[in-house]
Amino acid sequence: MSQFSFHWQLARRILREKGNRFAKPIIRLSVFGVALGVVIMLIAIGITAGYKQVIEDKVVSMGQHIRISHYDRNYSFEQIPITLNDTLLGILNGNPEVVEVQPYATKVGIIKTADQVEGIVLKGVDKSFDGKQFSHNLLEGDTLHLNDTTADNHIILSKRLADKLQIKVGDKVRTYFVQDPPRQRSFTLSGIYETGLPEYDTKFALVDLRHVQKLNDWDSQQVSGVEVLTRDYHNIDEVGEQLHHQIDINLKAETVKQIYPEIFDWIALFDTNVSVLLMITTCVCMITMMSIFFIIVLEQTRLIGIIKTLGMKTKHVVQTFLMVAGRTLFKGMLVGDAIGLGFGWLQQKTHLIKLDPDTYYVNFVPIKFNLGEVLLLNAGVFIACMLVLVIPAWIISKKISPVSAVRFE
Repeated sequence: MSQFSFHWQLARRILREKGNRFAKPIIRLSVFGVALGVVIMLIAIGITAGYKQVIEDKVVSMGQHIRISHYDRNYSFEQIPITLNDTLLGILNGNPEVVEVQPYATKVGIIKTADQVEGIVLKGVDKSFDGKQFSHNLLEGDTLHLNDTTADNHIILSKRLADKLQIKVGDKVRTYFVQDPPRQRSFTLSGIYETGLPEYDTKFALVDLRHVQKLNDWDSQQVSGVEVLTRDYHNIDEVGEQLHHQIDINLKAETVKQIYPEIFDWIALFDTNVSVLLMITTCVCMITMMSIFFIIVLEQTRLIGIIKTLGMKTKHVVQTFLMVAGRTLFKGMLVGDAIGLGFGWLQQKTHLIKLDPDTYYVNFVPIKFNLGEVLLLNAGVFIACMLVLVIPAWIISKKISPVSAVRFE
């Protein structure tokens, strides 16, 4: 039998020994404690990743990672137009990170029904708008059917606006625009959407781009701006900086993080809180393992004296008891992984835990597990807990003399 195999068998025997009346329940409690810690950490990183993915999907569904607009753009949605010329399109399409370019135009207006009036922002889009991605937000009806020949006379409203105005899919929607001279347009409601983001749901209605251009007295190449979708959301800062320096001096490139800082600052704060939680929970697991380690060593003092009397070196005694602690820790982590991943799967499928979308931007707790992050978390917890046991294991094994240990009761 190899030396490692002997130490391993000895560690198993220590854990299974029926005489450990005091240590047995403590070991079970430590397994439970480690499992609970792993569950908390898994759920924390899963919810963080889930939130990031949901917010990214919602933002992308409305058409942007990066927005190109006039440098003097104000924030009243009555914007200075830019020209969608070949030079600008060449810069955008020539960037390998850019996958879609979507022009848009906005116009502030009023929707009036028989007894309700509501302010809106018409957002005009053309056939390059990703209707398939946006369709995930649709609650009722259909997306716009855009083509090169005739302007689509339909409109898509948010659920909030539709509820306030008390209108449904198929109803006529009359919009009014305060300008000189005042103008009025009539649309048919083709769909009702909900993103959960108040920045969109309280303001925007989608229509054919040509309607907004006509209301603004613009030609076919004039738009409020261009929305750019990138290949990788995590690179939008770098791509945005590149485009900002490549486009005309009168234009600017803003990432969605810069356009809606309040949302992404909230997510960053969420990340910070999760990091603190992970550190605290890891420390709790480490303290738990130290406690059970001292209890096991205390109960096995006579055994330590006997095996040292028989010639086992101190480093081999340390290795044996680290194996005991490692088996306990590993068992707790396996239980925690099973419970945490199982709960995450259940929440993904059933949306069991609900949230207030007005506060959290989503009506359920989103969870997304990344295999690499899960493995890294388990490895980090295991290594941290084992490292913290090395020094006390060595000190205890060194201090216990064979004679006093054999006499220990």
